[in-house]
Amino acid sequence: MKATVLQCSLEWEEKQTNIEHISELLKLTERETDLVVLPEMFTTAFSMNPAALAENMDGPTVMWMKEMANRYSFAICGSVIIAEDNKFFNRLLFITPSGDVACYDKRHLHSMSGEQNAYSLGNKQVIYGYKEFNFNLQVCYDLRFPVWSRNRGDSDVIIYSANWPEVRNNVWRSLLVARAIENQCYVIGANRVGTNPDGTSYSGDSLIISPKGEVMASGEPGREFLISALLSREALDKYRSDMPVWRDADPFTLHL
Repeated sequence: MKATVLQCSLEWEEKQTNIEHISELLKLTERETDLVVLPEMFTTAFSMNPAALAENMDGPTVMWMKEMANRYSFAICGSVIIAEDNKFFNRLLFITPSGDVACYDKRHLHSMSGEQNAYSLGNKQVIYGYKEFNFNLQVCYDLRFPVWSRNRGDSDVIIYSANWPEVRNNVWRSLLVARAIENQCYVIGANRVGTNPDGTSYSGDSLIISPKGEVMASGEPGREFLISALLSREALDKYRSDMPVWRDADPFTLHL
């Protein structure tokens, strides 16, 4: 499977502008990938204004994602602001070319930004099977919490869709590698570039990492970039067989 990360700039709370810009960038994939991963809140940037920006699951952004997946014959994944049951969620969507939709609501809300005051907490892990891989869906700050990402024999690829600030880019890169090694999974980290009105800057540093912790593809810091790598089911299975550290892992149960 070929996986692609779209490391793009985002305009603050300008949904239509961002959709149009990303639509142009997606043309560069030329139907040659199986999966495209977008940054967190890719239509709005990391906004604490969901009342003005949220859509429902029948809204224009979800419809656009379905259209892109169908047009280019790839799965598309990214986080958007969703309203549901009188609540707002930072929701990661994974949409296939056939229109199937998997949803993950961000579990770890960034308290230092006040995210917990604007959004409701997700209450379940989501592992979604697509083609030959099981995808563990995660959003940004989830990266700091290894128990939540832990592979319990059900994950092959961990996706992190993010707005991770440049000032902490070393943490971002280090933890992505750690999550790959400890879980013996491919890890895809999709981060944005650009600057918000409050001065927060984002360098991208998007990565696709092998189960051994090797960087397979990386986005050039500070620039819009498309990065791609081939994820091999055969190579993953062989590595897990040759280095079966999973057999010695500690069992645990999550209590939510």
